[in-house]
Amino acid sequence: MKSADRPILTFDCGTTSVRAIIFDVEGRSLGVAQQEFAQHFPQPGWVEHDAAEIWTAALACGRGALRAANLAARDIAGIAITNQRETAVIWDRASGQPIAPAIVWQDRRTASRLAALREAGHADEVLAQTGLRLDPYFSASKFEWMLDHVPGARARAERGELAAGTIDSWILWNLTAGRVHATDASNASRTMLAQITNGACVWSDALCALFRVPRAMLGSIVDTAGFVGDSHPDHIGAAIPITGIVGDQQAALYGQQCLQVGAAKCTFGTGCFLLANAGSRSATPPSGLLATVAWQIDGSVTYAMEGSVFIGGSAVQWLRDGLGFIARASEVDALAAGVPDSGGVVVVPALTGLGAPWWDAEARGAVFGLTRGSTKAHLARATLEGVAHQVADLVEAIEAGGVPIAALRVDGGAAASDVLLQAQADLTGIPVERPRVLESTALGAAFLARRGLVGAAAAIGVAPVLERRFDPALSASRREALRDGWRRAVLAVRQFGSSLSHGEHAS
Repeated sequence: MKSADRPILTFDCGTTSVRAIIFDVEGRSLGVAQQEFAQHFPQPGWVEHDAAEIWTAALACGRGALRAANLAARDIAGIAITNQRETAVIWDRASGQPIAPAIVWQDRRTASRLAALREAGHADEVLAQTGLRLDPYFSASKFEWMLDHVPGARARAERGELAAGTIDSWILWNLTAGRVHATDASNASRTMLAQITNGACVWSDALCALFRVPRAMLGSIVDTAGFVGDSHPDHIGAAIPITGIVGDQQAALYGQQCLQVGAAKCTFGTGCFLLANAGSRSATPPSGLLATVAWQIDGSVTYAMEGSVFIGGSAVQWLRDGLGFIARASEVDALAAGVPDSGGVVVVPALTGLGAPWWDAEARGAVFGLTRGSTKAHLARATLEGVAHQVADLVEAIEAGGVPIAALRVDGGAAASDVLLQAQADLTGIPVERPRVLESTALGAAFLARRGLVGAAAAIGVAPVLERRFDPALSASRREALRDGWRRAVLAVRQFGSSLSHGEHAS
């Protein structure tokens, strides 16, 4: 079988689990393996992963997917890597071992450091260079924190003994047995250490100096689609070319075939991530949003406008694990559908602060409108609606920036919820389209890896087949009333969070 016709093995390293999926040339799944890994919360606002556990899980899943597909490593044409973005790892170059737990994108421990940089007047210069806002979400301050808090780390970094990267870099390093230290432009653009203006994505010496991260720790920035290196034969069973690396949200944008300017998707995963293709548009985003590299192919950058919500599907986990309302996440729809509406209850799921367009790390979650008649079903429905309200905020911000969105394509695990997606259509006033296959992230990475393997002329992308379209069912006046109540609730949680950070809460 020719290389162009053989399958692609995709490693999809998410926030709570790793999956390996093998796709054939038409984008059909041939074999899947998945393994969860531990979530660590050592202090309020801190979220950590064991990077070594993620690599072990990835390796096991890669081998498991081959068994599930009844294929050998020699049958695989190429490897794709897609990953939770912004999560920061620092490891020893000699031993290949992490020097500390990975600091996850959700982690807020560096909020005060970013606030100090804003107070010092650095926000505008960082936004102009990176398209990003000074927020703990991004990798730079996480690298800085580890260098400052792990004994001896900064001195070792200055001596060139340590390597730093996001999860894609970590998986790539391990797959190649330490021979390749690189990241692609889509992931580099999320570190807050790369300048992405003028159609290029390059490490910035000025930003590395600002965050006190030695430039030598960082890997090379490579194309999203293109040959990077070969996997070590001991890992999967053969030396397989690695030809696609892409951040998970950009992978989903490609997987949903949002290849034209203005085409938009929202991934409902642990968080919610709305990206709209911005073409060659410059890095300065509309108010409250981010600019990011969607992908870089043959040295040419395609940009995206992005809004990120920190709590999406994890709000359902909170209902399950924190409140005990449900035994399994899949039960939330039936519970929420038990009432026709939320009964006036509003949930702001700001459990780790508010992301776009508010960017308020101090905000805290809250429930408003409780009465004696409020039930678990009302709270469950209001929680799903709170997720949808956050995404509606992003849609409004993108459209205010001059990019109208005719329809919103969705994917991710939480997109299986009919109640959530109907609320999304109602609160945005635009149709929501759910594809039959929700694996847009892994599929998009596979498409990009095939593009990197065989080139544009031979690469294949498959337009997603819709499973269901959710059309808005609310009147404009009812929609605006709900949106107004949401905005007032957001204002309240932001004021409350601010009072806590300034020590104004009651004793």
